[in-house]
Amino acid sequence: MADGTVIPILYEDRSVLVLDKPAGWLMVPTSWEKTARNLQLALESSINARDFWAGSRNIKFLRFVHRLDAETSGAVLFVRSQGAIRAYSELFEGRNVQKTYLAVVRGVPKDSEWKCTDPIKAGRGVDGRTSVPEPPKDAETEFRVLKGKADTALIAARPLTGRTHQIRLHLANARLPVIGDPLYGNDTGQPLALRSVGLAYRDPFTHKTVKIMAPFEAFVRKYQFELTSDELFRTGNRPTKAGYE
Repeated sequence: MADGTVIPILYEDRSVLVLDKPAGWLMVPTSWEKTARNLQLALESSINARDFWAGSRNIKFLRFVHRLDAETSGAVLFVRSQGAIRAYSELFEGRNVQKTYLAVVRGVPKDSEWKCTDPIKAGRGVDGRTSVPEPPKDAETEFRVLKGKADTALIAARPLTGRTHQIRLHLANARLPVIGDPLYGNDTGQPLALRSVGLAYRDPFTHKTVKIMAPFEAFVRKYQFELTSDELFRTGNRPTKAGYE
């Protein structure tokens, strides 16, 4: 990027590019045009400048079809053509993409696995919060505890819907706010401890199963945890860093 930020490519094929979004980069191209850390606009600028990464891949178009919060890092999928937008948008809207996140929370979960179905309002209030007033929209997240300590836990989250701040709000409702969450945990002391680490779907054009994994070792070590890929994805269901199992 123009500021020197290097954004790793986790996976690419003829239809998509999956990037490892750094924390602090916004994704909404219309509301944040004046910020230098607008990922969509930064990519478009780099493509128009024919920077090497884009020119060497003959990339002339990139557009996100799902979003991560600005402070959430990790795997995010971009389509490489206008013609692919609808097919991949329908994958996400139809809940046909398995998304896996890692979250470090304050508190000790009562259960090793649980599902939250608390409904969530689609929009945000003036302070940035997403709340649960009427009329709410359905939301569903599966959680699994991976590691625990005296007052923190490492959790795998699988959102089955795609509501704004869904994982953060569902964890806060369980009295397990994500570390670094200033909205739902009143915690401004450090970065948001939430990372997108896995995407899995059936390619709408080739019909092959694609499984993509973002690196997570440095993220968990930052919070004094250790984790293997098999522990995260369970043996036999682990994506490869190259994309296909």
